[in-house]
Amino acid sequence: MKKSIIQIYLRYSHNVLIAVEAILSNKVKSFLTALGIMFGVAAVISMLAIGKGAQQEVLEQIKLVGVNNIIISPIDQSAEENGENTDENDKNKKFSRGLHQMDAAAILENIPSVKKVSPVVSMNYHAIKEGKSYPVSLEGVSPDYFDMLNITLDKGKRFSLQHSEKGLPVCIIGDNIRKRFFNQSDPVGQYIKCGLVWLQVVGTIEKRDFTTSASDEMGISSSDNTIIIPIKTMLMRFKDRGAIKPEVMDNMAGGGMVFFMGGGPDDEGPKVSAKTTNQLDKIIVQVENTEQLSATADVIKRLILRRHSNIYDFEVTVPELLLKQQQKTNEIFNIVLGAIAGISLIVGGIGIMNIMLASVWERIREIGTRQAIGASRKDIIVQFLAESTLISISGGLIGILLGVLLAHLIHLMADIKTIVSLFSVVVAFGVSATVGIIFGYIPAKSAASQDPVESLRH
Repeated sequence: MKKSIIQIYLRYSHNVLIAVEAILSNKVKSFLTALGIMFGVAAVISMLAIGKGAQQEVLEQIKLVGVNNIIISPIDQSAEENGENTDENDKNKKFSRGLHQMDAAAILENIPSVKKVSPVVSMNYHAIKEGKSYPVSLEGVSPDYFDMLNITLDKGKRFSLQHSEKGLPVCIIGDNIRKRFFNQSDPVGQYIKCGLVWLQVVGTIEKRDFTTSASDEMGISSSDNTIIIPIKTMLMRFKDRGAIKPEVMDNMAGGGMVFFMGGGPDDEGPKVSAKTTNQLDKIIVQVENTEQLSATADVIKRLILRRHSNIYDFEVTVPELLLKQQQKTNEIFNIVLGAIAGISLIVGGIGIMNIMLASVWERIREIGTRQAIGASRKDIIVQFLAESTLISISGGLIGILLGVLLAHLIHLMADIKTIVSLFSVVVAFGVSATVGIIFGYIPAKSAASQDPVESLRH
């Protein structure tokens, strides 16, 4: 039994060696035969890398906007845009104070499904320390803001209850600001000037990946160039845009004036019509469960609309639902990309079959000689099948290298995130080997079916 196994092994290994010799003796033809498989595998790996990168980007965006968050942002929508009457009586009736802290408090108090709420005020300033100036985004937030947006600290600590309630001049700085002003020292406990106010640094934000699409689609801003302070500190020591009284707004509205609200010399601020002024730049609301997101967003919309005298001067966005819809779109896109790349593998397999069939007719005398000296039909099949499989596998290995390189080039040149996964490599290689076996069998069978006498006469 053991002897027969060794004989079978030696016999078939000899057939494989003949196939290798045939490939090496026709290097150019073998290379051209493998080209289809090479580019097919490279296409599969690079396309799946683009799809994987897109999926990863969506997951990163979900982390950036926070889990189960709803964002309420102000919009400047005049009465004329709504097609409303703008006479004096209607003007008093339809006054809205804009997005305000009281809106945030009302949401937290009246909607049971809401877990946390953070009002946000953003202004542009120049931070100054020891004569160095750096443009920054100053944000006033509540202590829950860090948990809601998954922001972690590299050093120091978050705002204490005393910091928030008393509006103390403390701050947490982004990574770029730390490198700019405190590259050689620990920033915690030191001071930085923003506008006319000296702020004590109590912590630094850990650097995290940030995507441009997250900013464009979800209104997220990077925390690297941000100084975060308690919202009460912002309203007490910098600027409270909601401090203007309604009667002042009415007087300015009577003159048809439009003005700018800002927090300092660098803050252009949002353009605000005379009908509304927004104390806050946005309100971030965190819901208990994902299933409650849509329903809670509808309740929030009705609540704020009632508080704003039925003026649509705000918009409610549910980033996670938008991102999940985008993720579904990406999954469909990945299937389409994989199918297109898979077609190129099939085309490569057909190329192998055609060239191997042509090779059978070119080497028909060789086939007859082998049969004449004792080679069986099975030996001929193994020889040609091994040849096509080796060409396909070699093309697959080269295709893997090309695919990884192509994915890297796409990332560098097109600034598209690509992730080459082990799954895509295994699938591409497995398919290339399978294609070699399937499309190599027909030429191998054709070679084995030749009549030895006719082959020798050829």
